[in-house]
Amino acid sequence: MDVNQAKQEHLLALKVMRLTKPTLFTNMPVTCEERDLPGDLFGQLMKVDPSTIKGAEALMLGEMLTLPQNFGNIFLGETFSSYISVHNDSKQVVKDILVKADLQTSSQRLNLSASNSAVAELKPKCCIDDVIHHEVKEIGTHILVCAVSYTTRYGEKLYFRKFFKFQVLKPLDVKTKFYNAESDLSSVTDEVFLEAQIQNITTSPMFMEKVSLEPSMMYNVTELNTVACGDQGESTFGKMSFLQPMDTRQYLYCLKPKPEFAEKAGVIKGVTVIGKLDIVWKTNLGERGRLQTSQLQRMAPGYGDIRLSLEIIPDTVNLEEPFDIICKITNCSERTMDLVLEMCNTRSVHWCGVSGRQLGKLNPSASLSLPLKLLTSVQGLQSISGLRLTDTFLKRTYEYDDIAQVCVVCPYTSNETLNNI
Repeated sequence: MDVNQAKQEHLLALKVMRLTKPTLFTNMPVTCEERDLPGDLFGQLMKVDPSTIKGAEALMLGEMLTLPQNFGNIFLGETFSSYISVHNDSKQVVKDILVKADLQTSSQRLNLSASNSAVAELKPKCCIDDVIHHEVKEIGTHILVCAVSYTTRYGEKLYFRKFFKFQVLKPLDVKTKFYNAESDLSSVTDEVFLEAQIQNITTSPMFMEKVSLEPSMMYNVTELNTVACGDQGESTFGKMSFLQPMDTRQYLYCLKPKPEFAEKAGVIKGVTVIGKLDIVWKTNLGERGRLQTSQLQRMAPGYGDIRLSLEIIPDTVNLEEPFDIICKITNCSERTMDLVLEMCNTRSVHWCGVSGRQLGKLNPSASLSLPLKLLTSVQGLQSISGLRLTDTFLKRTYEYDDIAQVCVVCPYTSNETLNNI
């Protein structure tokens, strides 16, 4: 049997049209000077043209809207909408009409029909209409499968279907970079800076409605994309947040571990989940799109079995005068340690106190604060070094050099001498 002949024998006709926002009508204005042969003819014609703007006839954009002439492009994150119409072209009543719309992707088949129940009958010259919506979450080839089944007045059951293939394109190119920041002297938590580079790889401009970072349960996030301006912050990209084709923007976020996780040094180790980016944009006439990245992961910095950090240290100290610092020792391993502290003098740093003292047992993920006293014998910017921790259980030694830096000044040097230097 001829396929085309079989199609012509069907009593119902299926029509499918994609629903998209219209576009502004554009015309090509033709003008000339008054001394040319046409004179003011072109100008008069443009004034009576209904597609032009009154008073601005030479402007290409008009006041009318144009419906899409083809399928167009559909991008990941947008909502695919389609109008489906089944029309009875015959002169007889058709019964038990069932219209089914499925969307086949590379990984799954989705049912988009609003109702799966059959229509009892369809009279001649009447139609069944349906509108389907689907948020596109995969790129690549998509096939819209529309199937229609019905029963003729003679009890014959007929069935046909149509396929509509389209490609889903990638609208944005998102790249991320992580920067690990060591804790400052007034905090024991580690900050993580995330830089997100977002590039518009479509052919039309985008209005970036929202670009936010949804952190995981371990972190709190602070957006660094605004500058202080009065009572409210102003975006670093200005008031009109448009992203032109092939343009790139950098968004910066600061993440800090929550207190309950920051105190447990063994929790934030290895590969940790940071969160995911949530991007919302609008295109021509406010057509909306949304894209969420997968969970972003980063490799947490390794501190070994024992982490030694400084909680308090002065910025400037006097030459050959003792000063106090407070160290924090954290057990990052999964075993209990029995620690001994040794203080070794260097060429410029001299420790005050007894070296080789017992610090006691330190449980996994536990920490202790240790006040120490030292002095320096050399002026200038000096590095604090010479601390050594030994685990007596495993006879393992950990040395710490260049823990921090301190500026050493001579209190006996006059201001005139410093100015001459």
